[in-house]
Amino acid sequence: MDWQTPEDTVPSFFITEANARSIAGGPPATGAWREGDHPGDRRFVNLGALRLESGDQLPQVKIAYETWGTLDADAGNAILVLHALTGDSHVIGRPGAGHRTAGWWGDLVGPGKPVDTDRYFVVAPNMLGGCQGSTGPASLASDGREWGARFPYITIRDQVAAQAAFADRIGVARWAAVIGGSMGGMQAIEWAVMYPRRVGSLVAVATCMQATAQQIAWGAIGRRAIRLDPKWRGGDYYDAEPGDGPAEGLEIARMVAQVTFRSDNVFTDRFGRELADKAATGDTLGMWQRFEVERYLEHHGAKLARRFDTNSYLAIGKAMDLHDVVRGRGSLERAMLRVTAPTMTVGIWSDMLYPAYQQRQIHDAIAANGVSSEYVEIDSPHGHDSFLINSDQLAEPLERFLETAATTFSSTA
Repeated sequence: MDWQTPEDTVPSFFITEANARSIAGGPPATGAWREGDHPGDRRFVNLGALRLESGDQLPQVKIAYETWGTLDADAGNAILVLHALTGDSHVIGRPGAGHRTAGWWGDLVGPGKPVDTDRYFVVAPNMLGGCQGSTGPASLASDGREWGARFPYITIRDQVAAQAAFADRIGVARWAAVIGGSMGGMQAIEWAVMYPRRVGSLVAVATCMQATAQQIAWGAIGRRAIRLDPKWRGGDYYDAEPGDGPAEGLEIARMVAQVTFRSDNVFTDRFGRELADKAATGDTLGMWQRFEVERYLEHHGAKLARRFDTNSYLAIGKAMDLHDVVRGRGSLERAMLRVTAPTMTVGIWSDMLYPAYQQRQIHDAIAANGVSSEYVEIDSPHGHDSFLINSDQLAEPLERFLETAATTFSSTA
């Protein structure tokens, strides 16, 4: 999911040592936010140890987050916004110190917008396993070295458990709404299943209850590309010089993913069969002569390598593939019976990554239990990215749903 703006630039007033080396040469070994970097708008909460679903334990977990608005005296106006695979806590705001890119959902979150920060206290954490301030593979372990490949595998449920502990620390016992798209939508659903009394309403966008075989297949190709990159070094690459890290493997993984974010029509309309190198080669064809669509994919791959961590991409991608609300709960019906929050699910008719039928399944499973649920479909050719690109289609139903849910929430809190 490409949550970032097209121009992944760093303002001249904030150039870290790693960024300076990257500009001078190749991409840094990791694009992770590191201790000592400017915090930007991030805040941090230390949670202590966290027991994982696997039985392993992370001895120290830190969550980076951002907030907007003011928490009411009764803490009843808090909304949790959850990001996707390569997103972060920077939902609103310009690029600047500590933030390489602009906020990813500024059209929908902010003063007077559907998620109105004049009314709601909006909270956005960077997920466990991420690389933008929360504990992940690029974080330092107790021995002073990066976790790297030693970082234990995590699940969506682990991420939600960390978010629940984080909510306790900031004084939110119950969310007025939990909103998430793509991977964030998986977490939002797990919130409603794991902690039904803590979720006042649920918005699940372009997501699923269980990862399908095809979704796992796309992820597996990306992971294989990373594993075959000799510069990945089995996950221990953090001391590598710029240009000597596993950028190529991550770039290929991102190129594969980028294909799934858009539709065939959009690729055809934008690029057709145009050759990128035709000006230099004339009409001479060759094996490595690139099409315009190849150049587009290469651009997105290179952009990600400068702002993300390869090991985080592996860890979080695996968590997505492991996502299954049924695991350990007997059946889909029993799992979804735990969801009691009014729900809005959002599908996209052209989404090839999380097809609209999966969002209709979420709606049907919740409605079958007598819980208020509605399904909204975005009419756009832009595929999975449509809920970012066509936020105008989401604005009215989201605002209306939150208004209705807030009334219900206040009467039942």
